[in-house]
Amino acid sequence: MQFEIAALLGDGVGPEVATEAIKVLEAVGERFGHDFKFHYGLVGGAAIDATGVALADETLQMCKGCDAVLLGAVGGPKWDDPQAKVRPEDGLLALRKELGLFANLRPVKVLPMLVDSTNLKPDVVRGVDLVVVRELTGGLYFGQPKKRWQTAEGRFAVDSMLYSDREIERIMRVGFEMARTRRKKLTSVDKANVLESSRLWRQVAIEVSADYPNVELDHMLVDACTMRLIQKPAYFDVVVTENTFGDIITDEASMLAGSMGMLPSASLAGIPKGGVSKAYGLYEPIHGSAPSRAGQNIANPIATILSTAMMLRYSFNLAMEADAVEKAVIAVLEEGYRTYDIMEPGKNRVGTKEMGSLITQKILS
Repeated sequence: MQFEIAALLGDGVGPEVATEAIKVLEAVGERFGHDFKFHYGLVGGAAIDATGVALADETLQMCKGCDAVLLGAVGGPKWDDPQAKVRPEDGLLALRKELGLFANLRPVKVLPMLVDSTNLKPDVVRGVDLVVVRELTGGLYFGQPKKRWQTAEGRFAVDSMLYSDREIERIMRVGFEMARTRRKKLTSVDKANVLESSRLWRQVAIEVSADYPNVELDHMLVDACTMRLIQKPAYFDVVVTENTFGDIITDEASMLAGSMGMLPSASLAGIPKGGVSKAYGLYEPIHGSAPSRAGQNIANPIATILSTAMMLRYSFNLAMEADAVEKAVIAVLEEGYRTYDIMEPGKNRVGTKEMGSLITQKILS
């Protein structure tokens, strides 16, 4: 089978980690008889430098003509001016909005061989296997009004957390569909004691739960959730929350696995059914562009490689191939190979390219 993939390598370490993920996909194609065709484009700071905008229209149209998007990472100090009219993140936000990518899936699974790689006690993180489902196209990042102004009384700014019942319902259904294939437990995170949008969020969550009687629903305020993630992270199975809360929670949860370099993500335009789908999606690591580490062959490519496994599973419905990528990653880690961010005494330190090659070889062997 042939699949068309838009490859937006991004900034900083983005091109390095994405290149290793592409190697892995090519190995999957060789082993299983698929043809992955890559179409390259610019996004973020690289696009600003080349075109003056963070996402050119022709790049957006290219993405729309493909089956999925692979993204490296965007941003860096070079473009980090609060007064700038164009920022690298504008390209990412535009992709999410224009491609209808409303559901961000961020799995956090602590692998047994890495329980000693985190800053938390092994007994706290052992057995953690959760997924955060983050609403991606609403809330504070997109709500109107959004503006800054100045009067004689001073400077002012406003961002609006706006949600409709339709937006909440569709993201809840993504969470419930995932929960029914896992431990059948869904935690809806909000701030219903303060925010009207959160009270609507909670109401819709209860209404949607009626269609999933085999899934346990509980509600948790976002501040309580951030504490529980550190105190007892194994409590969670599927967590569903709005855009801003999800952004913060997933970065916190990434530390459970020892490094952001271990955690993939998928942003989907559809609702996965029974754990798989043919939904259009964008796949990227949750880490940033880490410009200080760019060009040094040290960045961890595993998050980006595991993102391709999610691509195979959710956009291409290739579960066997996705399993092969995940098993290859585990096999390499079990043999003691580590990048700098998850390095432990007695293990073999390798670089970005070496880690990608080791995983590729496992897939082909």
